[in-house]
Amino acid sequence: QVQLVESGGGLVQAGGSLRLSCAASGSFFSINGMDWSRQAPGKQRELVASITSGGITNYADSVKGRFTISRDNAKNTVYLQMNSLKPEDTAVYSCKVVVMTTSRVYVSSAWGQGTQVTVSS
Repeated sequence: QVQLVESGGGLVQAGGSLRLSCAASGSFFSINGMDWSRQAPGKQRELVASITSGGITNYADSVKGRFTISRDNAKNTVYLQMNSLKPEDTAVYSCKVVVMTTSRVYVSSAWGQGTQVTVSS
């Protein structure tokens, strides 16, 4: 079982920056992939960024060049650095991880409860 705690959201003006964190805890052997998604009211969840255990990253076209995903394996934490924020980035941002359990089985967590990011114009 994996617990995820996201933090770092808030209210920021357009053009500003925020850094989100997601810490994973629980009983598992290691963490494989780590993802960030966002969901705005009335819209479908959008996968924003992903990072593999080897550090390979992928981004949605809507955030390329502005957002950077990174991870600290020693802290079981994934980060999302968000620069040049736009009002359309306003959403609840959540993380998800794929872990290898102590039984050496890969399991995906549910999306975390998320942290609210609001960008004012």
